[in-house]
Amino acid sequence: MKTVDLLIKGGAVVSPSATIEADIAIDGERVVGIAAGEMSPPARETVDASGLHVLPGAVDSHVHFREPGYDYKENWQTGTAAAACGGTTTVFEMPNTHPPTGTLEALRDKQARAKRQAHVDYGIYGLLDENNIDVLEDLTRAGVSGFKCFMGNTFGDLPAPSDGAMLEGFEILARLGMRCTVHAENASIMARREAKMREAGRNDAPAHLAARPEICAVEAVGRATAFAEWTGARLHIAHKSSADGLDLVRRAKSRGVDVTVETCPQYLIFTVDDMDALGGQLRVNPPIREKGHGEALWAALHDGTIDMIATDHAPHLPEEKASNSIWECECGFPGVETQMPIMLTQVAEGRLTLNQYVQWSAAAPARAWGCYPRKGLIAPGSDADIAIVDLAAEGRISREALHSRSHMTPWHGFETRGRVVHTLVRGRIVVRDGVLADAAGWGRPVVQDMPEPAPRNVDKTTAAITAYRPD
Repeated sequence: MKTVDLLIKGGAVVSPSATIEADIAIDGERVVGIAAGEMSPPARETVDASGLHVLPGAVDSHVHFREPGYDYKENWQTGTAAAACGGTTTVFEMPNTHPPTGTLEALRDKQARAKRQAHVDYGIYGLLDENNIDVLEDLTRAGVSGFKCFMGNTFGDLPAPSDGAMLEGFEILARLGMRCTVHAENASIMARREAKMREAGRNDAPAHLAARPEICAVEAVGRATAFAEWTGARLHIAHKSSADGLDLVRRAKSRGVDVTVETCPQYLIFTVDDMDALGGQLRVNPPIREKGHGEALWAALHDGTIDMIATDHAPHLPEEKASNSIWECECGFPGVETQMPIMLTQVAEGRLTLNQYVQWSAAAPARAWGCYPRKGLIAPGSDADIAIVDLAAEGRISREALHSRSHMTPWHGFETRGRVVHTLVRGRIVVRDGVLADAAGWGRPVVQDMPEPAPRNVDKTTAAITAYRPD
């Protein structure tokens, strides 16, 4: 029997459908076998996983690593170190850096930075905005993993594209088969309401929520799904925070629209009442909402309306979150390192099963971005991206222990049950016994295989009508 590089021995291997006691044989960067006991091959190194659970590494569809332009908040090294320590082995990084990732020059610069620094594998989003429609195809050829369209404002103050530009962009992406993530909030409603509250002297923490009522999401989700259905574009709705608009997603899915949805731990667990204690620390876009929304989001995960868990990892320095005026507190906070212990705690509390967690944190995002079964699954032929966890380990989240440059988190003091012990990325142990290894530069761009494009109404696209010449 051939000797393999690594054998993970004696753990409980978890998939979306089953949990089995088995050994995992790894050779090079791939899983080469799953067997038990005497059927396992000899190995050059053995990791004892007795009493532990072996999960596919999480695939986070939504992180902000801030580099270039805001490196003092985070860079690729610190962001991916945090990911690895949190059991996340693949990340998809957003384009609202400085400059935004909306040109070939900006993309190539970010690719070079990631290649030098990343501890985990990664995809890089391209920007879809008003002024770069003509380079979407070039960005696709140059290696973006998907696109992001900011329908509502967030960090970086990128203006929302006009509906005409957004539709034209969707027409192009439908032809290319690329998925487009949208920040689904209505920009003009939010801008008007915030301006009026500022004029009225409303600087309190709940004012942020009041500026972004649920109708902002309802309108934007409806518009985005309509554009996706008309064009045949693949759509992803980021950080769903409210019950409102979920019915629009359900109906779109029932009509065959290729739309996927993510939510985040903060929307499942926190409510706006937590801002009484946390204030600007909890300011995030879209906002944390009132009681009842979290329960609706949990139900939508369970019925398949929401497909996956992401984090919207969005680091800032503590002093940037500390103003007495909510409008001066930066939006967002780190999440990629805390997601797995937080969600494993929810498993311990019975809100989901461990198999559902694997589906929502790994398999579903890998499928949506064309990485499955190479990512999101432990099986022969898959990348050996693995998180080995101790479900019985109790702990407490500490801001000081975070590997992000932003040692600020609203989860500080949150009691957890479940801890990441080891993390492997393509067969290499990048976290051993909770300690980060020197693996910067090991991460590589994800390999994607998206389904064949299925564009619709191609005779009515902007390209078609401008190319038409009457007889």
